[in-house]
Amino acid sequence: MQATHLNLLDLGDEYRQVVEITRDLIRRLEPQRSEFLRQIFEEQRFPEAMWEQMAEAGLLGLLIPEEYGGTGLGLLAMALVMEELASAGYGNALVVVTSMDTTAILRGGSEEQKQRWLPRIADGTLKLAFAITEPESGTNSFRMKTEARKEGGVYRLRGEKGWITGADVADMILVVARTIPYAVLKEQGLPRTYGLGLFLVDRRAPGLHLYPMNTAGIEGYRQFRLVFDDVEVPADHLIGAEHMGAQVLFSALNPERILAAATGVGLAEHVLRRAAEYARQRKVFGDRPIGSYQAVQHPLARIRVMQEAARLLTYRAAQAFDRQVSPERVGTWANMAKYLASETAIEAVDRAIQTFGGQGFVRENQLIHLWTSARLLRTAPINNEMVLNFIAEHELELPRSY
Repeated sequence: MQATHLNLLDLGDEYRQVVEITRDLIRRLEPQRSEFLRQIFEEQRFPEAMWEQMAEAGLLGLLIPEEYGGTGLGLLAMALVMEELASAGYGNALVVVTSMDTTAILRGGSEEQKQRWLPRIADGTLKLAFAITEPESGTNSFRMKTEARKEGGVYRLRGEKGWITGADVADMILVVARTIPYAVLKEQGLPRTYGLGLFLVDRRAPGLHLYPMNTAGIEGYRQFRLVFDDVEVPADHLIGAEHMGAQVLFSALNPERILAAATGVGLAEHVLRRAAEYARQRKVFGDRPIGSYQAVQHPLARIRVMQEAARLLTYRAAQAFDRQVSPERVGTWANMAKYLASETAIEAVDRAIQTFGGQGFVRENQLIHLWTSARLLRTAPINNEMVLNFIAEHELELPRSY
């Protein structure tokens, strides 16, 4: 079962070429597949060779304009890449966060910042992580406690972040911090979106301490608690205007949700294809394969319907972002895509395990590992309850519930 989405929408030849380049990359990686999966699932280490070959194929520069070393095809092209990789069993969370950081630099950075960092992102020599979540301010990020205080020509970061994916392998981390404390905002009656800053911080900066968290489900990447102990950051590493980081932040959060949705669509494709192949071959009673039973067929067919709907929503959101539709409208489609893709991916992996029966729990088949990857999408990068809150408020005009 090969994804037929490129025949369903007239995406254009340049997008078809991106898909073919990605599929060719996947074919070239096939001899190393078993070793790569072993590294991802057993060692919780993502193969560096995959990153290098993505860079060589030009896939890391899709969001970046030609004048900065990329191709400028945009978020839809990157979404297609993430979908294809996930459909082959290779999710890549660091590509997602590097991409979201890239959009923040593109839409909020100065020309000097673009010239300095975008070419290195495009050629794969600059990996980025993203740090916004804190132990006491997860869903409500505006109440974060990490502060950035300006002292002369530098900012000093103090505070703590948690669940930061790939911080150990990233070269720099885009950190969201309060340039004005939340308590001061309340005292002065200022909006909660004011007084935020986005800072590109060197992962090896003195005073930045990384502590591994014992988590699972991030495709070979580990998660970390970050402690900022008076970390000095040059003032020219601030992305966007002082105190106005929220505007840049929303330019990054929508792409993150869209690429997470693309990953969910691809993951559903991967396990659905494997479940159908197994159902066509597995025989239990007589000569009829289990795929001839409606109890097996109908759940898989239902997932295929949901997957196609999630795919179309994802493409719509990505196209809207590329066309610079308002962040509010893009946010609606991005949230819808993320919600449906994550729920579909969870159901797809669960049904694949059920189709495989006991074989679904054999580690070498990876399905049980993929369940954790799929389940994560319901919670991150934003939990699905908050997505429904957003849709209820902004699409149905219902009262704010939180």
